[in-house]
Parts: sequence; structure tokens; C-alpha cells
Amino acid sequence: MSSQPAIQGSPSVVSKTPLPKYEYPPETGKQLNYADLVSLDLSEFDLPGGKQRLAEQLKESVHKVGFFYVTNIGLSQDQIDQQFAIAKAFFALPEEERLKYRAPLEEGSYNGYRPLGAVDIRPGVKDTLEFYSIFKCIPETERTQPEIIREYWTEIERFSRHVHEHISFKLLQLLAIMLELPEDHFLESHRYEDLCDSSIRYMYYHARSKKQNEVCRDIYFNGHTDNGSMTFMFQQPISALQVQRSPESDWEYLYVPAGTLAVNLANAFNFLSNGYMQSGFHRVIAPPEDQAHNDRLALLYFLRPTEKLILRTLDTPFLQREGYGKTTTENDLEISWHENWRDNVRSRGLRNYNK
Repeated sequence: MSSQPAIQGSPSVVSKTPLPKYEYPPETGKQLNYADLVSLDLSEFDLPGGKQRLAEQLKESVHKVGFFYVTNIGLSQDQIDQQFAIAKAFFALPEEERLKYRAPLEEGSYNGYRPLGAVDIRPGVKDTLEFYSIFKCIPETERTQPEIIREYWTEIERFSRHVHEHISFKLLQLLAIMLELPEDHFLESHRYEDLCDSSIRYMYYHARSKKQNEVCRDIYFNGHTDNGSMTFMFQQPISALQVQRSPESDWEYLYVPAGTLAVNLANAFNFLSNGYMQSGFHRVIAPPEDQAHNDRLALLYFLRPTEKLILRTLDTPFLQREGYGKTTTENDLEISWHENWRDNVRSRGLRNYNK
């Protein structure tokens, strides 16, 4: 890391702003239709036969819905709470201060702050979402950071590396085993030290009035899939995230309690597997009436491939048996997923981001 004091989490920063313990909003008392998803216990990973058992558990989830849960993730509740507290402190900064750290959206990068109301969700109606992305702690992604981020940089980097190298690497190995590939097949294209847009993201949805929700038809974020490898979502008591297994299925709520991580596969694995692995389709809607007045703070980690992942579909004995074997090279592109992702963000930014 650079020793410049203005860059990222400078080691020269000694004193820290005390952070109040983060208090989660209460859960809803409403009866909701929650998704029944497979839950992987990562404590089994290193047990004899554990990886094979976990890989077998994954098959139906990644094929049918693209969402699953993970427990025993190796992070304490205090470590998770601290990240929420850092996020809360950042969004408490005055708007003019937050805007100093605006991400270069028009260049195809979310590295930094995406302002509130940056996108029109309907003609004349701006979104009520803002977020701050902290890219991997490597020299290639260095940028100036607000003081609260610099003060807690050591903790942020430790958290980022754990999710990336200890949680996601285990899941990448399980996916490789499931596809009958060498266990380390996906690791080389997801190394922490290599350039990509993997990031911690602090997301803040501002509560809307009943009238605003009616105008927006209760939608905060339309149905979509994520553009990357996997997305990890930490504890979330406000019921607003919904998943849909297929276009004909009803929407189901996602419940993420303490100690559990919700994971959804993203478009990279859908592409690589010729459609066998499903990108988790999801949306964010207005919370139930007893939670509607609460702002919704979310903590996520986006895992994205590095420049080493070239857009070529896979062909394995498993995919052939399942009817998803490679039949053509027409869909293969001789560019990296990272380059393709940046082009997508840049294009989206030029069309949609409000100045």
C-alpha cells in the first residue's frame, strides 16, 4: 500500500473516531412468504468428504434459483456490526462532503460514492438510493477516501480480504467440484492481488412516504441480476429484498438473520456454464407497513472476476450430462470479463447518471 496520507487507509492515521455500536432496526411482525433456500455450513469444508457434500448441496440451488445461504463464515458479530457502524458514519456526513468522493461513474467505475438520486427510476422520479463502494485494497484501485474510512482502513481491509479469500474462495472451489473441474479452476481469475472491481459496498435506501411508494409502485430497485461472479449480503432485518425463481414464480422474501450470509450467483457463472447456473433474479421493494418508516442500510460484498477471466464458455462432462454442454464458440468473446463489465457501467453511466 502507498504511504501517502490522503490515499485510502494510510498507516499514518493513528487516532480513530469512536463509533457507537450499530443498532439493527426491529424485524417485521408481518407474516411474509420467505424463500426456502439451501444453507451451506462452511465448518464442514475441511472435514473428510465435506467439500463433496457441500458441492452436492449446491447443485439444485445454483440451477433453480441462484440464491443460497452460508453459515459459519469466520467473522464475528462484532466485526460485522463494525462495518455497519462505519457505513452509518459515512452516510451521516454532509452531502457536500460525501460528493467529494464521487465515483468516476462515466468512466465505468463504482470506486467511491454513487450519489443519492443519481438514476431516474421512472421519468421525473429519481431513486432514493446512495452507496459507497470500497474496492480491493491494492495499489491499482487507490483513491482518496473520507477520514472515517481512512481511520478504520485496517479493519476494512481485513474484512474485505476475509470475505474474498476465505469465504468466496471456498465457494469457488465448491462450484468447480460441482462442474467436475480442478478445485482451483476459478481461483486464478479471482486473486485478490489482481485488478478487478470486487468491493465492499455500503448501500443506503432512504425511506419513502406512502404517496412516493404509490408513484413508484412500491419498487425501490427493479428486478435484475448482478453483473459479476457472486454477491454476498450480510444481516438484514428490514424485509425488502425479494427473489424470483422463474418468470412464472411468485416473488419470495429473503431473510438474512445474524450469523448468516445470503449469496447469489451473478452473470459470469451463468455465462460460463452455458446457462446451467442461474443468475439470482431479485428486486428491492417497499418494506412492510411496520418497517416502512425505516431507512435501510445494507452491507454487501461484490465478487467480480479479474482480467484473467476471458469470456469463453465451459465444456465439462457434468455440463454435457445435464444438457448444457458447449455446442458453439459463437458466444465466446476474446475480451476479459473485467473489460466487459467496465464497458457496461460506462454505457449505463452515459445514459442514466444525473449530473
